[in-house]
Amino acid sequence: MRLIFSNRAVAGRLLAEKLTPYASRPGLLVLALPRGGVPVAAEVAHALQAALDVLVVRKLGAPFNPEFALGAVASGGFRVLNNRALDAFGVKPEAVESVAVRETRELHRREQSYRHGRPALQLHSRPVILIDDGLATGSTMRVAVAAVRDARAGPIIVATPVAAREGYLELRASVHGFVTLCLPRDFGSVGEYYENFEPVTDAEVRHHLDHAWQENIAMASGPA
Repeated sequence: MRLIFSNRAVAGRLLAEKLTPYASRPGLLVLALPRGGVPVAAEVAHALQAALDVLVVRKLGAPFNPEFALGAVASGGFRVLNNRALDAFGVKPEAVESVAVRETRELHRREQSYRHGRPALQLHSRPVILIDDGLATGSTMRVAVAAVRDARAGPIIVATPVAAREGYLELRASVHGFVTLCLPRDFGSVGEYYENFEPVTDAEVRHHLDHAWQENIAMASGPA
């Protein structure tokens, strides 16, 4: 029987319970992969009283099937390619580059939209929990890990409510911790593990980030 989450917020609260041991780490930063990872990460950040920010990562969908990831790009010019898939399907380099240019343009648009002009939070030496609403091939998360590592963050923990075993096994050796609630043998797709898997909008992402930033300001100010 598959573990089904009613929605991303509920999944986030359950995930936060397993991440409690990390709550005491100084400078802890919860970094969400938008859009779907943001409602999950918002619950984790609130429960752990940690700062919340986003790391914008865009999947490089195959020309023959946009849902099939050939790789991903992330803020800072990072790119990870699934070379096995490229070879298996004979995808030409120029086709990949065309998709990468388009997705990089969308990446920059989202960064400007989500933060309302606020700068990204500094990662240097800070423990980081990277969160998405699910992990299938792992391409998106791999490029996120590479970007965070290059920013010289502290320990990197990947956390997601559900993960495919192959993606989990490929990633866990490259990070300090990998926390998941569900690791099915027959994965299918991320959406199969949620009763409500409606697309997350830009407005919802901004709402969660605005609320988290206000919450952090209040915590930093202390009691009135």
